[in-house]
Amino acid sequence: MTENFEEQNKFRELKLDAKQAQGFLSFFKRLPQETRAIRFFDRRDYYTVHGENATFIAKTFYHTTTALRQLGSGSDSLSSVSVSRNMFETIVRDILLERTDHAVELYEGSGSNWRLVKSGTPGNISSFEDILFANNEMQDTPVVVALLPNFRENSCTIGLGYVDLTKKVLGLAEFLDDSHFTNLESALVALGCKECLLPMESGKSSEVRTLYDSLTRCGVMLTERKKSEFKMRDLVQDLGRLVKGSIEPVRDLVSGFEFAPCALGALLSYADLLADESNYGNYTIRRYNLDSYMRLDSAAMRALNVLESKTDANKNFSLCGLMNRTCTAGMGKRLLNMWLKQPLLDVNEINCRLDLVQAFVEDPTLHQDLRQHLKRISDVERLTNNLEKKRAGLQHIVKLYQSSIRLPYIKSALEQYDGQFSSLVKERYRDPLEMLTDEEHLNKFIALVEASVDLDQLENGEYMISSSYDPALSALRDEQESLDREISNLHKQIANDLDLPVDKALKLDRGTQFGHVFRITKKEEPKIRKKLTTQFIVLETRKDGVKFTNTKLKKLGDRYQKVLEEYKNCQKELVNRVVQTAATFSEVFGSLAGLLSELDVLLSFADLASSCPTPYTRPEITPSDEGNIILQGSRHPCVEAQDWVNFIPNDCELMRGKSWFQIITGPNMGGKSTYIRQVGVNVLMAQVGCFVPCDKASISVRDCIFARVGAGDCQIRGVSTFMQEMLETASILKGATEKSLIIIDELGRGTSTYDGFGLAWAICEHLVEVIRAPTLFATHFHELTALAHENTDHEPNIKPIIGVANYHVSAHIDSSTHKLTMLYKVEPGACDQSFGIHVAEFANFPESVVALAREKASELEDFSPATIVSNDSRVEAGSKRKRDCDTDDISQGAARAHQFLKEFADLPLEKMDLKQVLERISKMKDDLKNDAVNSQWLQQFI
Repeated sequence: MTENFEEQNKFRELKLDAKQAQGFLSFFKRLPQETRAIRFFDRRDYYTVHGENATFIAKTFYHTTTALRQLGSGSDSLSSVSVSRNMFETIVRDILLERTDHAVELYEGSGSNWRLVKSGTPGNISSFEDILFANNEMQDTPVVVALLPNFRENSCTIGLGYVDLTKKVLGLAEFLDDSHFTNLESALVALGCKECLLPMESGKSSEVRTLYDSLTRCGVMLTERKKSEFKMRDLVQDLGRLVKGSIEPVRDLVSGFEFAPCALGALLSYADLLADESNYGNYTIRRYNLDSYMRLDSAAMRALNVLESKTDANKNFSLCGLMNRTCTAGMGKRLLNMWLKQPLLDVNEINCRLDLVQAFVEDPTLHQDLRQHLKRISDVERLTNNLEKKRAGLQHIVKLYQSSIRLPYIKSALEQYDGQFSSLVKERYRDPLEMLTDEEHLNKFIALVEASVDLDQLENGEYMISSSYDPALSALRDEQESLDREISNLHKQIANDLDLPVDKALKLDRGTQFGHVFRITKKEEPKIRKKLTTQFIVLETRKDGVKFTNTKLKKLGDRYQKVLEEYKNCQKELVNRVVQTAATFSEVFGSLAGLLSELDVLLSFADLASSCPTPYTRPEITPSDEGNIILQGSRHPCVEAQDWVNFIPNDCELMRGKSWFQIITGPNMGGKSTYIRQVGVNVLMAQVGCFVPCDKASISVRDCIFARVGAGDCQIRGVSTFMQEMLETASILKGATEKSLIIIDELGRGTSTYDGFGLAWAICEHLVEVIRAPTLFATHFHELTALAHENTDHEPNIKPIIGVANYHVSAHIDSSTHKLTMLYKVEPGACDQSFGIHVAEFANFPESVVALAREKASELEDFSPATIVSNDSRVEAGSKRKRDCDTDDISQGAARAHQFLKEFADLPLEKMDLKQVLERISKMKDDLKNDAVNSQWLQQFI
């Protein structure tokens, strides 16, 4: 950015005279207040920004206020900053593609007469596409959503409408949601929403504030609109004009919703779709079903590093960056982005994708041939969009032609495949390609282009209609060439008359301000001065020579210029005609774009699976109510892809009734977080249809991945680290089902130890007994490991907790040096210490601080050498904190204490007087003391 600032923008002075400045100031003051809009004013060679916008640009993009200049004087002066054309593109790209808090407006004019010519928001970038993607691929398709929430006592019905302006898709959805808007958040993530419209509220209720927070978490720009815009009057008629096909299915679809049509009505008004006739008959409309895809909220997307971020050190830091090996110009990556936000739930659909990936992995020749051909395919989707919007030129038509002529090669490569999935390849790709490339479809388009476009001129970078395409154009071309010959002959004749060599001494200049002229050097001029003054008209004498003409050359030049003008007009008219004809193939190209981008993404998956140092494997997929999640030799794909990592694989066996809920303990920095995340990433990749980084994998389909990983606060919204943790956990407790996958890391550490442990225990019990979803729970509350022992060691009147298993990440401590070595292996059994002081040594804490830490820790708990013993009785580390109680004593004591607390909580206090309560408690306490005679842990508890 600094480079841009220095090279592209030298803080150009505003060259406005007093009258122009006064006129602009009066116009600027009349503009309506719009805090989010960054307004640019086109001054032809550069742009200007004014007022608070100027300060924002100077601080954000130039990182200095010295860029500011004052327009006008005194109290009427206005802060201003100038922006070069290159810098303008950089700023617009950042505001519309990276940020979610501003809109862009572009004005043209002069003095006091200015008009708005372009406006864009993060959700509606169509006006600025030519600037944003002139030299860059379009990475994602932004979606604008409108919401109409209807709050009731304990729930909220959300009416949702959305529009994808790039793909020309409208959608409706309606669903019940909880107080944390869990369903809404996953819908916004899946749709890739960049901007959200909401009805304007006079007073912000707590529900509305929570809704706003949910939108902020998803990185969505919030736009408030008048309530009167959220109406469905004339909606069916309006949709009838926009949507392809009959109006009846549209009417039936809309009638099935109560609130969503009003939200969609607000969107049509906001995006002004009906004002552009090129939209008519080009949109499709669909019902969006929350249950169609795996649900992912913003916390899960962040925890699993699904999408790319500007802060990524390299492309392999994110799952999207790692998996993106697409070849087509943009459209493959956009589809990959969408697939990662919408993992599949249908086992057959997942297996269909996996079959195709396997076909490409097993046939490297097919795989490589197809990728080579796809590299020559342009962004057919965007080119088609330009065609429909009537923004296409001959260059766009030629790119579509060049993509179309690659299709026979792709078809031929697919026909060579005769493996076990040949029938699927034929059904998904060969048959559709056969239909798309027949004489009525793309072959017809190819013939049109070859007949109309002068393809020989493409090498010179010229896009022209072939003169043979139209008789009038051909006649003009012949006349132009005839005049060219006459002018050339005249040139030779004059050279002979003046006794000067052609082109060396006597040059013929074309297209000057005087038209066709002769030119000689000043050195040659004295030799022919007499003839020059008597037989020719001297036009100009400069350092580079003398320009002159005669009556004959002037006549020929004027005629040539006139014919050239007619030729250009005829070319322009024919280009429009060819573009209009090409636009009739939009639907064909739309189908082709979908087919090629899908092929591109699946080839990308195959390339990833086969090119990694340790190959990926095909997962076995089972329905959500069957099977387990078993990952043998699993790895984290993004971590193992880093150059400095030698990744140690681990097994994960989430088995119903045995280890469906896993508590993972162990040292800080030991790999707990990586382990639990890699399980989530492997499940996500499998349901997208990709091979997974495992030796062997069997995955029961999950309807949702919930992740509570890492601490982060948001002081702007008044949310502390612990409150953020609790909000995310509340979303899990309210939104998770037994078909979900839950990943929790370090819960309850942001408050006091007792409160945190109490919350962690209660949440674990709720997840195990009520939700029953497979869960990975990494913690430093080692007492939680007692939950696993309640599977077997329980009192007769206490319901056992089923399916909890303890795992730990192993480490080794050298008995002589006390140095800690992480082994990064996940093994069965509990670990009851976190080695925090050893990690502090890794961080080069001063020795005095480490020594004092050991001393204070030993005051709280006796340190002595022992061994961490796992369930299979193998030694895993050389030292641990020796507690006074053994594991059986702790688990039995904890179970009895849990029974005591449950009995106390169940006392019907409202039906008992004080005396009865005290007697009952005294008896319960005496019983507990009797049971504690043989339990040291229980004695400490009392």
